[in-house]
This record gives sequence, structure tokens and C-alpha cells, in this order.
Amino acid sequence: MSRELARRIAFTIGALLLFRLGTQIPIAGVNTSGVSPALDIIARLSLFALGLVPYLSAAIFIRLLSVVWRGLNAIERSGEAGRRKIARATFGLTLGLAAFQAYGIASALTAIPGLVRNPDGWFVVTATASMVGGVVVLVWLSEQITRYGVGNGLALILSVGFVVALPRDIAGIVDLVQSGVVSGNLVLGHAVCWVVIVAGIVLVEGARRNVRVQFGALSVGARQLPVRDAVLPIKLNSAGFLIPVTVAPWIFFLPLAFAGFILGGNHPLVVAAYRQLQFGQPAHLILGSIAVFVLVFIYTAYVVDPEQAAKSLAAQDGAIPGVAPGEATADHLDRVVSLTTVVGAVYLTVLQLIPEVFELYGIGLPYSMVVNGGAALVVVGTALDIKTQVRDVSLTNPGGVRR
Repeated sequence: MSRELARRIAFTIGALLLFRLGTQIPIAGVNTSGVSPALDIIARLSLFALGLVPYLSAAIFIRLLSVVWRGLNAIERSGEAGRRKIARATFGLTLGLAAFQAYGIASALTAIPGLVRNPDGWFVVTATASMVGGVVVLVWLSEQITRYGVGNGLALILSVGFVVALPRDIAGIVDLVQSGVVSGNLVLGHAVCWVVIVAGIVLVEGARRNVRVQFGALSVGARQLPVRDAVLPIKLNSAGFLIPVTVAPWIFFLPLAFAGFILGGNHPLVVAAYRQLQFGQPAHLILGSIAVFVLVFIYTAYVVDPEQAAKSLAAQDGAIPGVAPGEATADHLDRVVSLTTVVGAVYLTVLQLIPEVFELYGIGLPYSMVVNGGAALVVVGTALDIKTQVRDVSLTNPGGVRR
């Protein structure tokens, strides 16, 4: 192991330990002694209670806005200065969302008898500031891990949150099996199912559709480099998981909320629609699947821009054999990306359906609402990213030259 790799691993471990320490520091002023077991989750509110949810929400909103607003899209693609502007906008929106959520939580805590020692306005202010500060620290910590550690800091922190819950979930399932509440065959079936799911995630996340390209002869000083062959890799899953799955419920719940505002929350049609769109209901399953499938195509079209790729190839004197440069290359890449995205869309739709299918058929286990297809994708994707980065650091000399 190289010294640089050891330093990066040590930094990552230290940062994650700091993250776990922050989750154990309670908000000042909360009286956790004598709290009933039903309020255990409230008793464990910590400085990092909000996690990275405000930051993820802000990033998703900015990204969606850049999809529909050409001006913001142009800023994002304008180089390092544009990316810094986007980062500042995302951070500002993160602070606003975090303050809103933290204030709501702090106000709700004061309404629980005996939970807050002094349930006054000062507690609301300090608790809100503590939780907002926790979000800022987590965002900073994730950036430091990405810069100085191993892997993507944001994904690592999310993965650690999922992984640390596994022992508790497994212990709870073992207790249920021993008490006869849950069948051992059902648990075995879930174990086999997750082995297959993880294997499928590893296979799909590592899969690429390679488009063959050729670059023309190049003169470097007195040397003449011949025509070079290369490939343009296109991921099966270019859309990721968070944006399609997070935005999908908005498509039908926002119109429903608007209908409730116009007709009234107690209107029979609104009540019936809300009942049919609950998690685990067939309508929610069908509409959610369609929404995720469509959003994968929309977001992939933003992430993978065939026109930009065609221009970049032309600027580097590259071309796809048998395809004319320019518009014909863009059309060819668009067809390839569209066909590839079909596989990715089906893959993501199946992943987000896993806990809902378990719920619909009554075969779920207590972990199903937490450890789902998305969590598995985040953890496995993080592990694959760490593997790639560790290999790259191991094969690179201190001067940045590949061995």
C-alpha cells in the first residue's frame, strides 16, 4: 500500500468517525431521561438530526431547474466559475431548507410534555441553529472526504447511515424469528433476494455501451502520431437513483395537493385519491413506476448530451466510423443513448419497486422501508467507486504519473 493511499484511507476513517460522533451528541436542552420508548427516535435527536437531506433536496431542485432553464444550464456548463456559482446557489438554498426544517422540528419538540427542559423561544432558536450548523458541518465534511479521502464523501456518509442500521435490523429480525412472528423461510427468501439484487447492481453499474471512435493523425513536435482508435463509454444507468425516485412522487402528489387546496382536503374525490396513492397501493405502484421510467429518460438526456458529445469529438478531430461528423453523429449517439437508457430505466424502476412489492403482498420484513433498492444501490455504488479510486491511487506515482 502506498503512503498516499494509506493517508487517504486514514483521513476517510477519521472523517466518518467524526460523523458518527456527531450523531451521538444530543441537541442542548432536550431531556432524554424518562422518555417513553415510543419517543425513542425523538430522544436520539442529535446535532446531525437533519443529515444531508436539506443539501440533497437543494441539489436536486437546482439540477431540475437547470434541466428546464437554459440560462442556468449554460452557467453550469460554463466551466469552473459557473460551477462555483451553482455551488453557492445550492448552499444558500440548503441553508434555507435546513432552517425551515429545523425550526419545525424544534417547535414540535416544545409541544411534547417533559421532553424539553425550558420549552421557550430561546430553545427553539438554539435548537434550530444547532441543527442547521450540523448540516453545514456534514456538507463540509463530505467535501473534505471527496477531496482528501477515498470515494465520494456524500455517498459515503449516506452509505454509513444505511450500514450502521443493519445490525439493529438483523437483531430485530432474529428476535421475530425466535418468537415465531416471522417465518424462517421468509427470512431465507429475503436473503437470497438481496444476494441476487446486489449481484445485479454490480453487473449493471459496471456495464458500459462502448461506441467506437477514431481520432485523426496528430503532430506532436517532430513526432507524427497515427490514427488512433478509442471508445466512448455510455453507462447503462446514467441517471443515478436519487433524482428520478425523489421527483417521481411530486408528479402526482403536487396536483393532488393543488386539488385539495381548490376543492378542500375533505372532498370525497381528494380523500379517495389520497387513499389510493398510499405506499403499497396498486395505483401508487403503477403511477410511481411510470414516473420513474419517464424521468430516467428526461434526466439522462440532460446528463448525456449527444450534441455536445458530437461537437467535442469534432473539435478533437474524432469521428465514429461510418457516421458523418456533426448532426449525423449527434443523431447516432442519441439513438444509442436512447436504446441504452431503456435498460437503465427498467433497472431503476425495478429497484424502487422492491419495498413496495413486499408491502403489497405482505411479505416484507422490518428493514424493508429503510434498506431498499435505493439504499443497496448507494452502498454498492459507493463500494465500486472506492475500489476504482483505490486502484487508481495505487497505480499512480507521487508525481501523478501512472505506473
